[in-house]
Amino acid sequence: QVQLVESGGGLVQAGGSLRLSCAASVRAFSWYNWAWFRQAPGKEREFVAAIGWSADITYYADSVNGRFTVSRDNAKNTVDLQMNSLKPEDTAVYYCAADYVVRSYSKADLQTRVASYDYWGQGTQVTVSS
Repeated sequence: QVQLVESGGGLVQAGGSLRLSCAASVRAFSWYNWAWFRQAPGKEREFVAAIGWSADITYYADSVNGRFTVSRDNAKNTVDLQMNSLKPEDTAVYYCAADYVVRSYSKADLQTRVASYDYWGQGTQVTVSS
């Protein structure tokens, strides 16, 4: 069984911050790449951020680079997304995703497509008002 549960979503005004958390129930937590995706009403699910086996291996979508930070805590089996300077266009359901991989040594090993990820959480709503 692999289970991912997101939390931390809510309503915030533009310019504010939120911190999302993904709690993972998996064996060998360190052998996965982890990512955050989001999906706004009427739009396709899009990549937000990813993190590899090492916390210093990260990759961000251009739309959030510099504002969002992804991190992982292997002791707690959690993946977090710190979101700062939020904009109305950040409004979406945010999903945590896991990708079991055999190597995760650089940014080149991180995937940005939905189909690349094996497991998904139920999503948490983030709404940013203007």
